[in-house]
Amino acid sequence: MAAPSPTILLDRVAHWARTIPHSPAVEHLDRSHTWSDWHARLRRLAGALAAAGIGPGDTVAFVDKNNLACLEVTYAASALGAANAVPNFRLADDEMTYVLRDANARILFVGAEFADAISGIRPHLGAVEKVVVVGGEHDEFDAFLASGDPAFEHSDVDVDTTALLLYSSGTTGRPKGVQLTHRNLAAHADAVLSVLPFRDDDCLLVAMPLFHVGGSCYAIMGLHDGRRCVFTREADAPSLFAGIAAGANIAFVVPPVIAGVLAAGEPAISAFGRLTRITYGAAPMPLPLLRAALAAWPDTEFVQVYGMTELAGVITALLPDVHRDPTQETRMASAGTPLPGIAVRVVDPATNTDVEPGRVGELWWKSEQTTPGYLGRPDATREAIVEDGWLRSGDMGRVDDGGFVFVEDRLKDMIISGGENVYCPEVERVLVEHPAVADVAVIGVPDEKWGETVKAVVVLTADREADESELLDHTRAHLAKFKCPTSIDIVDELPRNPTGKILKRTLRAPYWQGRERSI
Repeated sequence: MAAPSPTILLDRVAHWARTIPHSPAVEHLDRSHTWSDWHARLRRLAGALAAAGIGPGDTVAFVDKNNLACLEVTYAASALGAANAVPNFRLADDEMTYVLRDANARILFVGAEFADAISGIRPHLGAVEKVVVVGGEHDEFDAFLASGDPAFEHSDVDVDTTALLLYSSGTTGRPKGVQLTHRNLAAHADAVLSVLPFRDDDCLLVAMPLFHVGGSCYAIMGLHDGRRCVFTREADAPSLFAGIAAGANIAFVVPPVIAGVLAAGEPAISAFGRLTRITYGAAPMPLPLLRAALAAWPDTEFVQVYGMTELAGVITALLPDVHRDPTQETRMASAGTPLPGIAVRVVDPATNTDVEPGRVGELWWKSEQTTPGYLGRPDATREAIVEDGWLRSGDMGRVDDGGFVFVEDRLKDMIISGGENVYCPEVERVLVEHPAVADVAVIGVPDEKWGETVKAVVVLTADREADESELLDHTRAHLAKFKCPTSIDIVDELPRNPTGKILKRTLRAPYWQGRERSI
């Protein structure tokens, strides 16, 4: 059913509320809403936010595991010209404090599970005027929503207004707020749907965390197309299978989830077989695992996607026909081809000129999906978005003669562990604060479950001893668990080039030798 191009996110919900009012729209835990019901709920929430003083240019924030209320806040706040910041709920206290202050959030919605942690840092949260607990015995969200009068039906919010703020760490070691506008989010949805359309009876399983583009932007894409979405609180096995049992037949997951299902045995494999399409990404998929998945679910479509937060999600896709085509075996290791409306260049990062066809360089992208920039970080924005709107990805890759993009390595210092981005400088900054650490390098090493995990290589000071256990405990006190090293080597010195730069490729080489990819 064709829908008009939206101006803002809520426009599309309004369209489905008019055309299929009684069809199911969203479901989470024990709650479900039709399109008409959900649209009315979003308008009332927008009214409550407006009554609380939220308006154009403001930011609210939501801290929790997956919760339908988080997406509701995104739609309602963005209808007022405000943005919803969704930080990773796993952040350590000092990281969470930094992000919420950076976002300048005025109202903070927090899941009951995290209310005590937020209470502990509340005095340091700067602009936060109100904290609303969501769920649990002392839920305040329903009362907050009910307090509002339904907001206006039509909005004069500009399509280039920031609607969603997702945080991505950077090479400085501090997170950066990636601003995603209504235009970015609609362009992403339209691009993906143009090559991967849904059937009318398709139902999306939203299991990826909403602080990730694979959660929020994936859900927005489904809702943009009028598809029912079933949300899981976590991406664990019971939640996934409950979502499938509820009727979800389309899923986006990270490769470790697929590995876990295959390892769980026949009942789990059979249950997962109800999915008609499995989209995977956010981390490399080892080819042996992909082959095993294709064999286990011969009737399921497989789609690999590659994307970035700065591009509102997916920018390339390896489509189902390639997965099942033995003549294209060599392209199974690729990230697929760019979506419609996505332009790519392969650039020599030293000269900023295009390399010869087929050669490796930094991947540059251009699209309506491109973020307008990082919140309050004009220097970082100018560094990332250059030359007439081209976005530097920080990924090294090549494009073959068929237009397939191969991501070969990373120019940026980043590790992807189980779909989570871990930036080495962030971990190094914490380790070097330990009094026994004189020098440190953090690298990613291969892991069969998570794709890669964090490893630190440390040089100790001459006058202070420390062992691996002490250093690991230090990182756990200051970093989210997924960012902490799983191992630490203590060495006499780190390899460096003549200019003093640490040779991380030399450190990584022994661990990645013989692998299809070096990331």
